[in-house]
Amino acid sequence: MAQDPEDRDQDQLLTSHALDLVPLFDSSTVAAEMEADVIRGVLDSNGIPSLVTRAGPYPPLGFQVLVPRGKVMEAHQLLEEARAAGPEAAAEAEAASEET
Repeated sequence: MAQDPEDRDQDQLLTSHALDLVPLFDSSTVAAEMEADVIRGVLDSNGIPSLVTRAGPYPPLGFQVLVPRGKVMEAHQLLEEARAAGPEAAAEAEAASEET
């Protein structure tokens, strides 16, 4: 199993409470869906599982990005780094991925 200690370091072992999904992002602005998709992309590319939910069937009244409780600090740090790097870093990374 993925949670077996022999498969992971002891300090990385996630308990059931660490796997509970908690909101990382919550917004009901016009751009909320786009922001949620970008956040999920950053998290997915760094190996952090996430789930995007929306409030209401139609029209969407808001969006949330949920992550496991044990990954919240890491997720916040990744998003902070992505914001600090800015759109230029994203364009450079995309160009580099297309070259290989």
